[in-house]
Amino acid sequence: MKTSRPFVMAMVLLFAATISAQEIELTKKDSIVQSYWLVTLGTNMVDDSGDEFGELFDFSEGWNMVPYPSRISIGRYFKSGLGLEAIGTYNRYKEGKIVDNVVNTEDVDYLGLDFRVSYDLNMILGETGFFDPYIGIGAGYTDANNQGRGTYNAIVGFRTWFSDHWGLDFNSTGKWTMNTENSTNHIQHAVGVAYRFEVEKGLSRKGEEKLALLQEMEKEQQRVQDSIAAKQKADEEARLLAERLKREKEAAELAAAEKAKREAEEARRAAIKTQLNDLGNVYFKLNSSYLTSRDKELLDKLVAIFESEPTLRIKVNAHTDSRGTNKYNQWLSERRGERTVEYVISKGVDSDRISYDAHGELKLINECDDNTRCSEEKHAKNRRSEFVIISE
Repeated sequence: MKTSRPFVMAMVLLFAATISAQEIELTKKDSIVQSYWLVTLGTNMVDDSGDEFGELFDFSEGWNMVPYPSRISIGRYFKSGLGLEAIGTYNRYKEGKIVDNVVNTEDVDYLGLDFRVSYDLNMILGETGFFDPYIGIGAGYTDANNQGRGTYNAIVGFRTWFSDHWGLDFNSTGKWTMNTENSTNHIQHAVGVAYRFEVEKGLSRKGEEKLALLQEMEKEQQRVQDSIAAKQKADEEARLLAERLKREKEAAELAAAEKAKREAEEARRAAIKTQLNDLGNVYFKLNSSYLTSRDKELLDKLVAIFESEPTLRIKVNAHTDSRGTNKYNQWLSERRGERTVEYVISKGVDSDRISYDAHGELKLINECDDNTRCSEEKHAKNRRSEFVIISE
């Protein structure tokens, strides 16, 4: 008994369609978190200097924080992208900081209780993987500088997720006082560990596209069974088109990934250089190689840069002013470089990531040599330890 040609062609087409369906399947990568409860625990920094939008990064005089967890929040986030969150914060205005345009004369407690509504910008931008930006508005009550006040709040921030449950939360909140006569506006920055539970997941846009494609392929298989002659040509054209589109998509994704990787690396290097430039130098007192508390604060920030950049290696160039003999100044600069490096290593940085060179008085940054009379202020600029990037 001979098998009819149309039947043979139908079986071939069905087999090809089945293979294509197996190549496209839903995986864990096609699902995203859509709703959850969120708890965060972290720290907060308050800028209540009176010119909160004028000098945003005046860390030394304008920012206040305490060295332990000082912020807790709990919130509920919905599939629509909206979230409700309650936040409690504690801080302390330090003596010597600028508060309401005046130098603070004593330590003062800061307490805040805020409620906000936020919106997940991924609902507009499209799913961005581990990066989860958001904006929000809210209101609350703050007791700061011995002045209680209600506030209107505006929030911008982002979360970065390491798993379905754990991540980090970074945000900044502008707080505008409701009592304009007795209190001022201020900014509150926050960073903390985020944990989400009762997580509900669903398909991402890409996953929905895959699901729709799979459903369409199933319909196509049924249509092949119903119309053998017409299906033969249509399926062949669809297969070729799908292969071409797949190749084009893979090529485009590969090119985009390579470009993003290059841009991210360039941005990372630029950010490191900017951080070191913003950090400045360690300056020593005359004939001294000992670090002051202010010097240690600066080096603690350098340690934080090391922790955030695990491949970073730095050389410390230590210098003196021109006063004293060359031999003494060479010895003094070695002591300065050694103490600078020892302090950083004592904070947990590997010794092979930081080293020093001592230059004595050989590399003055101004005209203050042995033959030039200079003020103490000019000499002080030469008593420094500088940071030079060896590798990033």
